[in-house]
Amino acid sequence: MQLEALTKAVENLSLILGSGTLAFAIFVGLTPFFHKQLIRFRIGKQIREDALSGEKASLFAALHAKKSGTPTMGGLLIWGTVLIVVAISRLLSAMGYFDHSLLNRKETWIPIFTLVTCGILGAIDDYINVRGIGKNKGLSAKFKLFWLILFSSVGAYWFHYKLGFNEIAIPIPGAEALQLGIWYIPVFIFVIVSTANAVNFTDGLDGLAGGLLIMAFGAFGIIAYIKMMFILAALCAVISGALLAFLWFNVPPAKFYMGDTGSMALGATLGVIAMLTQQTLILPIIGFIFVIETISVIIQLTSKKIFKRKVFKIAPIHHHFEQCGWPEFTVVMRFWIIGGIFTAFGLLLGLINLL
Repeated sequence: MQLEALTKAVENLSLILGSGTLAFAIFVGLTPFFHKQLIRFRIGKQIREDALSGEKASLFAALHAKKSGTPTMGGLLIWGTVLIVVAISRLLSAMGYFDHSLLNRKETWIPIFTLVTCGILGAIDDYINVRGIGKNKGLSAKFKLFWLILFSSVGAYWFHYKLGFNEIAIPIPGAEALQLGIWYIPVFIFVIVSTANAVNFTDGLDGLAGGLLIMAFGAFGIIAYIKMMFILAALCAVISGALLAFLWFNVPPAKFYMGDTGSMALGATLGVIAMLTQQTLILPIIGFIFVIETISVIIQLTSKKIFKRKVFKIAPIHHHFEQCGWPEFTVVMRFWIIGGIFTAFGLLLGLINLL
């Protein structure tokens, strides 16, 4: 019996690590061709001219002028790689060479749906930005919010009525899960929309969002494994593998950026996985930097509107430290360190009631 359990554990770990490694290899292999196409079709980032408050973002434009024209929409390759790995697993499973497909109704349908739909929404936003279409050079915040709410509403309906989810775990030893009932739906929508925007705000420096996302998906992959959700754990590994390969090319100076098609899609998917593992309450801890970035934007906008003055030189807060004189890599590394500490703490809390 022990030998059988050990064999099963080895198989599951092989599935998870093998899937992540395959994603890394595919991303690296496709990057030269993908990068050439971005340059060929002139998919270069346009530095925004207006802040969220509507005024001219002169400080930001001066700070990042050198990045104008750098290829963007790298997120297409991130979630495209995920889809390729999922398709390969599906094909091998259908042919009888592989026991597990990564396309699983209970564990991965909604995360993959979220990754693709939000990725498409972000791609449209990126394309409009690249082509300089419209006053805002991108989709309006209200337009994106509407579609994020719509997508997350579909996910909330599926989770609550099709899969029977209505509770979230409380990371306190011996604590009963919090029963939400019908309130599960608005909580789900809030988590997905908030996480998508939080990661989007954070994606402003080379390597910053990518490194933090690897930590977050890695942590939830471990939680999924402990909960015996092995297919979901493998999907987390695939996303982490693709992100690790992206980070190889995104560290300063970045070869290309992920764009909204990466940050929005990955943020929303992270929120879905937190709900799927019922570990929603540790998400703000694991994603501590994402939360701080979002709070800095809210504080800045509120202060400008009410008091007609800025709290930070530039928001989100990573740009504030840049404007204070910190080199870009210093901000990134220090945020990674802080993020790593909180990720470890959040993971520990998440495992309290699982081990």
